[in-house]
Amino acid sequence: MIQLEQATRVYRLGDERIQALDSVDLTIDDGDFVAVMGPSGSGKTTMANVVGGLDRLDSGRVVVNGRDLHTYNDSELSRYRNQYVGFVFQNFNLHTSQSALSNVMLPLLFSKVKPRERARRGKEVLERLGLGDRLQHRPSQLSGGQRQRVAIARAIINKPEVVIADEPTGNLDSKRGVEIMDLFTELNGEGMTIVVITHDADVAAYAKRTIHIHDGQVVTA
Repeated sequence: MIQLEQATRVYRLGDERIQALDSVDLTIDDGDFVAVMGPSGSGKTTMANVVGGLDRLDSGRVVVNGRDLHTYNDSELSRYRNQYVGFVFQNFNLHTSQSALSNVMLPLLFSKVKPRERARRGKEVLERLGLGDRLQHRPSQLSGGQRQRVAIARAIINKPEVVIADEPTGNLDSKRGVEIMDLFTELNGEGMTIVVITHDADVAAYAKRTIHIHDGQVVTA
């Protein structure tokens, strides 16, 4: 279970003060599938980043399975990001000089999994996502949908409890977008908690519930 309690995050750009999150209270249950919607600058990505351990609150708490992320030291927070959460980004964030398999295996390197096991698990997850014939292809040799599937394979290779996807269909055509959302639905059916940040109502329709955020505050949850 993920709980945000009076979660507040403020950014400062020169003299300007930007309230990205404003005393947000929110609960995401294990096995949930939520879509987070709101206009640009509403705080969607900031919410995803604090839940994923990529950013810290100025005040309030993010409690995951009973423990406040603020109490994690740097190594614990790195382990949390590596093993508990999988991230999927709109721009894929793949290493352009490395193969699909090498990109997918990267989280296992940080988990100190032995090379042979890394290769076995990387191949297994890419085959599951229909990319068994693209293991040695670089991102530039893949379509947008294929690159996003590589990114999802990388996100799930450590079997995280939560997958956070920030605009995962934003750079895809509608057909590829449907394929990606069907995949998230399948992963959710296997017990993964899915959090999708999106502007697209068609994408949000895949979720079990939609959280609307505006000016750093949750409007509906």
